[in-house]
Amino acid sequence: MDMDLLAALADDTRRRIVELLAERPRPAGALAAQFAISQPAVSRHLRVLRDCGLVRAEVAGQQRVYHLEPGPLAELDEWLAHIRAFWSQRLDALETELARGRRTTSTTKATRTTDQEAM
Repeated sequence: MDMDLLAALADDTRRRIVELLAERPRPAGALAAQFAISQPAVSRHLRVLRDCGLVRAEVAGQQRVYHLEPGPLAELDEWLAHIRAFWSQRLDALETELARGRRTTSTTKATRTTDQEAM
């Protein structure tokens, strides 16, 4: 898994660009119009995304139209699947232990109530 991909997606603006491009390809100007930052700043974000392979630019006349590239996202999803499996097992074990603790607490309270009533 390429750590540059995670670094690229760590930025809110770049994540939003990815979300927009997931809807449909867009010209750079249309992307820039979605943000309260300068067009050169959006261009820098697009360059980071391009450098890690998340987006590609297609020249259409005088415009650059950006497209989302699914490969790096599929790689990220595969990596996350391993992490999800790890945490899923841990959370299942925690749930089991918490359930045991609730049963023990319920049993202890019931025993105390019965002992107090017997006095």
